[in-house]
Amino acid sequence: MKFVDTAKIYVEGGHGGNGCMSFRREKFIPKGGPDGGDGGNGGSVYLVGSRSMLTLYDLQTKPHFRAERGLHGKGKKMHGRSGVDVFIHTPLGVVAYADGRMIGELINHDEKLLIARGGRGGRGNMHFASASRRSPRISEEGNPGDRRTIQLVLKVISDIGIVGFPNAGKSTLLNALAHSRYKTADYPFTTLAPNLGVLKSAKRNIVLADMPGIIEDAHKGKGLGIQFLRHIERTRFLVLVIDITMHQPLKQYRSIVKEFEQYDQGLMKKPRIIIFNKIDLLNRLKKYNIKERTFYVSALRGDGIKELGEYLSNEN
Repeated sequence: MKFVDTAKIYVEGGHGGNGCMSFRREKFIPKGGPDGGDGGNGGSVYLVGSRSMLTLYDLQTKPHFRAERGLHGKGKKMHGRSGVDVFIHTPLGVVAYADGRMIGELINHDEKLLIARGGRGGRGNMHFASASRRSPRISEEGNPGDRRTIQLVLKVISDIGIVGFPNAGKSTLLNALAHSRYKTADYPFTTLAPNLGVLKSAKRNIVLADMPGIIEDAHKGKGLGIQFLRHIERTRFLVLVIDITMHQPLKQYRSIVKEFEQYDQGLMKKPRIIIFNKIDLLNRLKKYNIKERTFYVSALRGDGIKELGEYLSNEN
């Protein structure tokens, strides 16, 4: 299924049912009091987080949702049934916006977020009786439900985000750590959407995310730009992958850090390590002195992968 991380949906809460105007009519009771029941409330529309979903593709192809209206009240103080709620399942990490304002996000499985409230049902005439008005010919109509346009943005949730320039070997590293089989090739932007893998450890399973390649000025939207950067907001730990065979590898490192600073200072506070990849292509290994913990690996050949996996398992 195609990976889609944004969607616009149109939602409408159900209309409330009308209250009833009715009077008690039975044998030997010719002038009974008011007994009109209330209308039912309209159904509401909720987003529901689901760990089994990974994309917003279904919501992009089916964007309209309307909850059921409430039934009208009846005589003999019979209230109308409330409308059935609508539940829209989304991946974890979805943020919902309405009118440019964030209204909530879904982080946990089965977590619910109300996005369109159903209309209140109208009151029947039994509510309007008083000492001075014993036969009220008044009832209320139900209220309409909320009608809104909701913008959904998916920010992938993972324990570790693998980031780097295009063609740095990120997908190959993910395959080596998680024993997965994501597409790799010797050209830039092979990865166009986050790939997820699981690093199994003695303590727990750790979710890895291979992010699309970053380039200079990504924070301005260049390349995959913001689509890439927003997905690393929810990672707890960052792995920066540098192609050690490139001219001036540290320039890649500085460019990535600069993009983090320009996009969101919060990214600078996340713990990170540096991976110098493709050491199998070097005649002589040169090591660099930087403040972060560094590893020198060949993701393709497997050099250094065991030690890297053990470190990530212990740190996460």
